[in-house]
Amino acid sequence: VMLELLVNRAPDSKPGFSAKEVRWAIIFNSQTGFGGVVELGNPEQKGNRGQLFPKCPALTQPELVSGPSPRSHFLVETARVVACYGVEAGDTKAREKHRFFVSMLSEAGKSHPQLATIAHFMADEKVLGDIQKAMAAHRVRPGDKVTFRLDGEFPVEQDYWHKWWQGFRNRLGGADEDTSEPRQARCFATGKLVVPAKTHPKIKGLAGVGGATSGDVLIGFDKEAYRSYGLEQSANAAVSEEAARAYADSLNELIRRYSERLAGAMVVHWFKERVQEEDDPLPWLTQSVQVDELDAQERARKLLHSLDQGERPDLAGNRYYILVMSGAAGRVMVRDWLEGDFAELVANINRWFSDLEIVSFAGSGHARSPKLESVVTCLLAPRKREQNYDDWVKPVGAARIELLRAAIRGTPIPYSVLGRLVPSHRSFILSEEWQMLLRRERKASTALAYSVLHTRMALIKAYHLRKYRKEENTLAEKLKPELNEDFPAVAYQCGRLMAALAELQRAALGDVGAGVVQRYYTAASTTPALVLGRLTGNSQHHLSKLDAGLAHWYEGKIAEIWSHITRPLPRTLTLEDQSLFALGYYHQLANFRAGKSGESEEVKED
Repeated sequence: VMLELLVNRAPDSKPGFSAKEVRWAIIFNSQTGFGGVVELGNPEQKGNRGQLFPKCPALTQPELVSGPSPRSHFLVETARVVACYGVEAGDTKAREKHRFFVSMLSEAGKSHPQLATIAHFMADEKVLGDIQKAMAAHRVRPGDKVTFRLDGEFPVEQDYWHKWWQGFRNRLGGADEDTSEPRQARCFATGKLVVPAKTHPKIKGLAGVGGATSGDVLIGFDKEAYRSYGLEQSANAAVSEEAARAYADSLNELIRRYSERLAGAMVVHWFKERVQEEDDPLPWLTQSVQVDELDAQERARKLLHSLDQGERPDLAGNRYYILVMSGAAGRVMVRDWLEGDFAELVANINRWFSDLEIVSFAGSGHARSPKLESVVTCLLAPRKREQNYDDWVKPVGAARIELLRAAIRGTPIPYSVLGRLVPSHRSFILSEEWQMLLRRERKASTALAYSVLHTRMALIKAYHLRKYRKEENTLAEKLKPELNEDFPAVAYQCGRLMAALAELQRAALGDVGAGVVQRYYTAASTTPALVLGRLTGNSQHHLSKLDAGLAHWYEGKIAEIWSHITRPLPRTLTLEDQSLFALGYYHQLANFRAGKSGESEEVKED
């Protein structure tokens, strides 16, 4: 299904052509000759990738390497091949590629005078030297893609050379292949009886997620162990040359235009019918566009309301397709495939936002909704200064897929997520970073610390909400973004009690080094029966150090929390209960801080 959908997205795709991003153009005037080198695309943009040309001539890898001498692509190639730029004196292979490149221009020029003009200039050693000097002045890299502009037009954008190019490719194939009758097979993509392509075009753009800079193959059988029934290369998964080019073009375009990185993987998406950019809900989830998260939530709610009311017939019946992939050893690794109804996608993303709503640590208003990347990486310990990003996120590879599915399909958040989240959060509570937040200090890392804290608490809340809904448990109606003093879970109330006792100590003694939290949080959150009763008894010492009014208030708060613990304290807490303990502790602290007037903790989260 996936291959068929990708092929259908590129109906105009043809073998021998592919879209390419070109960084530089060599300027020629048919009357005056060489006119310089110009940068294409947006030169002011950092990481400018150049201009996209949708139909560039392209040879397959077998076509490039099967001849008696090195070959090159036509009209668009690297600066090294086009102009021998950066080529060392002894590099005969690069110079042979350059000669092949110019020879193609000369041969095509027999039918098309524009290309003959370019070939004439490129054959002039003085012109070639001028081009090399201009490239050096512009700091062109030898591997950058280069094309030509003649008399104000890009030949690569014209179609007059297409027929010649197709004939040229046929002649290359005829010279290299045997004349025996090719074996036909059923195409995996179209279902038709076809001659399978021996090799498939590479998928570009996965270098940041484990792929090769030169591209990776989605379908490939380069080792004997991968083959069956005596079939060679990609005949083991038959796809016609036309379909292979179509799916590769389609996937490459999706990576360029509709992709997001998610914790070491690439996520691409598209729809059965075209969706306007402002109605595409996936960027709201990943925040690929710079929109305020609260605005994103509101847009999701409004779009869902419009769909429910039948006000958007243009979107009714539409479907979404999501592909998660990464690269490994030159291959595209498909990590997940999701498809479904567009309206359900909007509803699920809206619910994802709602389930992740959490009161800010300041206690006033809700924290910013985290992007999906932050939800995944909040399960990890802090990234070390010199740590490679891919190495850092590798442990959460499985959680990445599960959380994406939870956001897209509205499924419960898996238990394994708590297995990573709870220990990481406990370590954070015992860290100096946590003490910094309690003291309201401002450092370079403050925004990140708030963001991680909010995301973890939001994820705990979402985990339990979805679990309660699946069980049809009425607790789903009682678990709120902010404190609910009547929430009946004992573990939640134990967390509240720990927060109250810690705040009481802080009010009585100030910062005393290793306080209640550092000494007892771990024990209280796992074995509350062994700790909380004793700590409550010791609180009388702290109450005696406060003025009567404040002491009475703290005493009343502690009594109120104990009144909600209607059964004996648990001897041990399960992992789920430990997460509720953490949420109760957080909710109570946020509530305390909201009640302290004149104190603001608004910190922009990154």
